[in-house]
Amino acid sequence: MKRIAGFMAALVLAGCMAVPCRGAELPLTSHAALLMEKTTGQILYAQNEHDALPPASVTKIMTVLLTMEAIDSGRIALDDVVTVSAYAAGMGGSQVFLAEGEQITVDELLKAVCVSSGNDAAVALAEHVAGVTELFVEQMNNRARELGMKDTHFANCTGLTAENHVTSAYDIALMSRELLLHHPQIRSYTTIWMDTLRDGTFGLSNTNKLIRFYDGATGLKTGFTQEAGYCISATAERDGMELIAVIMKGVPSDSRNTDAKTLLNYGFSTYTLLTVQPKEPLPDLPVTLGSADTVAAVLPEEGCTLLLEKSRSSDLTQMLDLPDEVSAPVRAGETLGTLTVSREGETLLTIPVVAGGDVTRLTWGQTTVRMLRMAIFCG
Repeated sequence: MKRIAGFMAALVLAGCMAVPCRGAELPLTSHAALLMEKTTGQILYAQNEHDALPPASVTKIMTVLLTMEAIDSGRIALDDVVTVSAYAAGMGGSQVFLAEGEQITVDELLKAVCVSSGNDAAVALAEHVAGVTELFVEQMNNRARELGMKDTHFANCTGLTAENHVTSAYDIALMSRELLLHHPQIRSYTTIWMDTLRDGTFGLSNTNKLIRFYDGATGLKTGFTQEAGYCISATAERDGMELIAVIMKGVPSDSRNTDAKTLLNYGFSTYTLLTVQPKEPLPDLPVTLGSADTVAAVLPEEGCTLLLEKSRSSDLTQMLDLPDEVSAPVRAGETLGTLTVSREGETLLTIPVVAGGDVTRLTWGQTTVRMLRMAIFCG
């Protein structure tokens, strides 16, 4: 086995893996809170994170997620024209005052939901995606189960007060992460501060004031009802690291923004996201009885990130562990060895080293031809 020790890691700020940190004492006034790093999904701070509470309009993160998934699958399109139903037009609470029979695009409805938290727009999207809101809510709950949102049950797509309409700070972070990871284009809506609908005749102003007043803010959704209090899933990105700060049951009104900023400031000041890259190219490995003589050893596209406290992000070393050769057949993505990142003897991350391509096994005929060629060459 080839073992290359003391190999210094070339670490580039960009992505990562972390350790849950509950020991920090942060001056939060809200009932529940959670801070998560997006790329790794690691929890950096948590407080009553599994308490099932009404989320108000933060619910709409799931509404938007299902809409974006419907767009990506080709079932609907941004330029689809939606005819507003009487039910959608009759929604109370925050709204953009859609009228029954009004025609509006999916693009505009997404803007209305993400910027102004329009309940009428959310229902119009739900009906366009699923036909009726009851079926859409069923899809919301199914998707929640798929994401591991064990504290959640949705009763509607808006977040208006309803029996057994609850989720948790942890579950909100899960669906926020899913939306940001797989639908990054949603930021084109969630980062809007002010805009218009209906050819500039109706003004929109973002309910998330952090978009204007917090450096690096990327979203995501606010919520308020008397029962839920002030809630927010606040996201921000700095130096390639995006954090998700969830606040639930905040009182008074400014508590959600204050607490969200406290969480984000803590995360950005304490942690850094690193992408592991070898200082030198990984070697090609000889392949026994292969259609090619060698196969490239590469790192996978995912799983090469490391989230660390900034105070522990220096003096990192690598150990590369690869065999002297491999036997055909070799499949692309097949694990060949490992690259281990350590600090002061503590293993921080072990990354599989994989095959960069397929190498088929020689047939009996190909083996015979190769042996004859070698014999002729040697002779």
